[in-house]
Amino acid sequence: MASGFPRMVRVRQRLWDRRLADIEGHVARQVRQSNLGRTLKPGASVAITAGSRGIANLDRIIWTTATTVRELGGLPFVVPAMGSHGGATAEGQLGVLASYGVTEDRMGCPIRSSMEVVPIGHTPSGMPVHLDRNAASADAIVVVNRVKKHTDFRGRTESGLMKIMAIGLGKKVQAELIHSYGSPGLKRLVPEVARVILASAPIALGLAILENGYDETADIVALEPDEIETGEARLLRLVKRHAPGIPFDELDVLVVDRIGKDISGSGLDTNVIGRMKILGVPEPDRPRIKALVALDLTPASHGNAIGLGLCDVVSRKLVDKMDPGATYTNGIISGFWERGKIPITLPSDALAIHTALSRLDPEARAAPRLVRILDTLHLAEIDASEALIPEIQARALEIVGEPAPLRFDESGTVVPMALDEGIHTEAETHPWPVRA
Repeated sequence: MASGFPRMVRVRQRLWDRRLADIEGHVARQVRQSNLGRTLKPGASVAITAGSRGIANLDRIIWTTATTVRELGGLPFVVPAMGSHGGATAEGQLGVLASYGVTEDRMGCPIRSSMEVVPIGHTPSGMPVHLDRNAASADAIVVVNRVKKHTDFRGRTESGLMKIMAIGLGKKVQAELIHSYGSPGLKRLVPEVARVILASAPIALGLAILENGYDETADIVALEPDEIETGEARLLRLVKRHAPGIPFDELDVLVVDRIGKDISGSGLDTNVIGRMKILGVPEPDRPRIKALVALDLTPASHGNAIGLGLCDVVSRKLVDKMDPGATYTNGIISGFWERGKIPITLPSDALAIHTALSRLDPEARAAPRLVRILDTLHLAEIDASEALIPEIQARALEIVGEPAPLRFDESGTVVPMALDEGIHTEAETHPWPVRA
């Protein structure tokens, strides 16, 4: 182990790779063939939700939905549906959407951003239900979101259309109410609130997005209002069967190059790292990681470094990019205090990783089980220490190249991971518009 760091090998794992080839054509067909497409009246206003997660091709999906609605004679507009994200301000939420390419110029329709809500009913347990004022004024609402495992609870539906209705369209008010009941409340109240919205608001269509293991659009499924809950539950089961992860149960150190809100709502996907840090909620069974080191924050997070507290050691550059206001707003409203805390912070990547390794017992230090990933969203290629080679071979994973030490520049910043083509580290760019 040179200079206190183990030699690493590049490991490639085969992930679910279904990919939707014609996104625009598929979305247009889904909208046109839906009940909304068959019954939309000329001049009807249609609100289209856009959330705050880093969904692949979100701009293309929203643009095509709006364009198709317009071609059908409707008047589309986009509504930010992201609870308290973007600093819980209308301007902040516009900024989040702009970072994903969702702007009025590119969408060809208005974006109506407001934190104002209107009451529309109560759940069976008595919780008041609120809805974004702009969405509530529309003749129809199209809810768009990715279906995936939630980072805070397990349920029949988790993160998807039900959640974007309950928390996204409920804005800061509803997000605070639901999160005040903690993880058990999320599991119970998200479906309850969403059912009230389905019954009382003009929800006309759901577009459920599925992504493959390579952060690409695998499918987009149109669900009629009465199909949303059961359809989402079915799709979630599919997603869970194909969800990528770290292929080892026990690690001494996990190094994560970057965390961020565009990576996961909790900064790091708790399903991947095996940590939730929610009082009273059992931790996942695997992976079991002794020390988790994070090095940087994505630009698309806009300073929201929630998830910092899931780590044990971080690099100074990550903390320097943190916006305390955005981070603490997220942490306070969610009620998951631990995730907003700043862990041990060291001046460089090299010192952060070295410190984690230095606290292992002598036997583990001699042959540390260390994995490095770009982030918890990109797991097709990872770097693993030589101590893990027997397990890599036993699992029939592909080793790419020869072992090499971790490399750092003169400032102690780790050299970026050069991932193979198909492993997207930046948003793809497309000519605009992409469909006539």
